[in-house]
Amino acid sequence: MTEAREPAGPHARRAPGTPCWATLMVHGLDDTKEFYRGLFGWEFGPGPQELGPYVRALLDGREVAGIGRLPPDLRLPVAWTPYLASDDVDQTADQVRLCGGTVAVGPLDEPDAGRMAIASDPSGAVFGIWQGAAHPGTALSGVPGTPAWNELLTYETVSVAKFYETVFGYAEEPVVSADFDHVTLQVEGRPVAGLHGVGHALPRDRGSHWLTYFQVEDTDAAVRQVTELGGRILTPPQDSPHGRVATVADPEGAPFSLIQDPR
Repeated sequence: MTEAREPAGPHARRAPGTPCWATLMVHGLDDTKEFYRGLFGWEFGPGPQELGPYVRALLDGREVAGIGRLPPDLRLPVAWTPYLASDDVDQTADQVRLCGGTVAVGPLDEPDAGRMAIASDPSGAVFGIWQGAAHPGTALSGVPGTPAWNELLTYETVSVAKFYETVFGYAEEPVVSADFDHVTLQVEGRPVAGLHGVGHALPRDRGSHWLTYFQVEDTDAAVRQVTELGGRILTPPQDSPHGRVATVADPEGAPFSLIQDPR
């Protein structure tokens, strides 16, 4: 993950099911911008305003994520939401409904950008669906401050894996273990996301939810910076086969993970 990567062109197609964007909806947009600016070095540019105030986070001038402001009367959990690519949002939304999920927003057009919907799987985990036009999604990856991975934390993986495989056409690679319920979702032979069944360890205040991982240069240093900027530590840094990881929350409580490339 140490080499910067970007799509082949401004209209590069993302294979259906590929995580292609991440958004965060918060109550205090300005304070949230300052937190992520301090943590990841993001700058911010204007984004579509159809659903309210919204900015696109930029790294080296390229778009990596979006942050919007929730209406003041909505007291929804503040969380990062991954968007999964689709060649036809309307068809994907229909498939979500047929497979027991819910479509909460859209499908609708974002002028000069693409078409989107926000849905939830049968376990209640929220995700977005994105059909890119002028805006295909995240324009940079493989460097600190960019999304590196997405994982669904849920009670068990068997039923929810069938949902995602049917809707997006994923291939499934289970991790066989007596005490570890984990499935990797693959697109065109490469892993793109994980499903992790945690049983009764699932947070009662959040239920099933997607967790976005962001790459950092030094996980321990980034965790210290999170606390200095007003966030908190949920899971302290620990080594994993994929790098040193930690789970934290921003000042509004949105959880996300930090991962340091082991190379």
